[in-house]
Amino acid sequence: MKFRTVMTSLALDRSNDACLAVTGDLAQRLGAHVIGIAASDLKPPLYYAEGEQAEAIFHQERTAIRERIDQLEKKFRARLADKSKGLEWRCAIDLSTRFISTQVRAADILVIQVGVEPTDPYSGADPTDLVMATGRALLVVPESMNWLDTRHILVAWKDTREARRAIVDALPLLSLATEVTIVEILEEGSTRPAAQSRLKDVASWLQQHGLSAETLVIDQPEDVTMRLDEVASDAGAGVIVAGAYGHSRFREWVLGGVTRHLVTQQKRCVLLSR
Repeated sequence: MKFRTVMTSLALDRSNDACLAVTGDLAQRLGAHVIGIAASDLKPPLYYAEGEQAEAIFHQERTAIRERIDQLEKKFRARLADKSKGLEWRCAIDLSTRFISTQVRAADILVIQVGVEPTDPYSGADPTDLVMATGRALLVVPESMNWLDTRHILVAWKDTREARRAIVDALPLLSLATEVTIVEILEEGSTRPAAQSRLKDVASWLQQHGLSAETLVIDQPEDVTMRLDEVASDAGAGVIVAGAYGHSRFREWVLGGVTRHLVTQQKRCVLLSR
């Protein structure tokens, strides 16, 4: 149960310190190979230009992007050289989300940092897009993190395909935990005995993989995201594992409320899968 290859996404327009710290910690503990990835596309000019003037603007921007990517590669190699089994670098002048969505086929998990400010789509990938598009587990890292706290991992269970996929994808991470708690928040139409029976099955399945877990059923609250935060805080959870939910509209993914909250919150790392 290991992530053999970890891919880490680096943005051009902000610090990547948290992402590199968590990636290095994960790679060192699992003996993993690490692929660094960065991409940025040319931004449309703010004013109309054509001919030589337009070409000069784009040439200047291409040069700036290449220089910034070179800087990121140097920092990536310097920070992770002694923490991984091996390093690889991939980059492109392209939309970051599009480029990463194709290259992540080479990895078991993708690590990405999320900040308080929204991501510039030309300079970095948006985790809300990646979680629905990559087909890989996504480890979302708040910008305040400086290590991967796996002492207690909380699994947010819902009896769906997405949650089942997430817990399978999270097995290597769960193997690092001292404590694991599986929690189900009751929804309308569900009963506590039924939820307890589901969680017992999940805990038994984990036990077959050599992992022990506690279970917890919570009555339906008015605000699910707030209650999930409270449970995670009370447990001292450093990571939440959850399925990602959303639907497509006009070629864009609209995330469910809990998924969007988990992608953007700044308290702990979150492993999402779909």
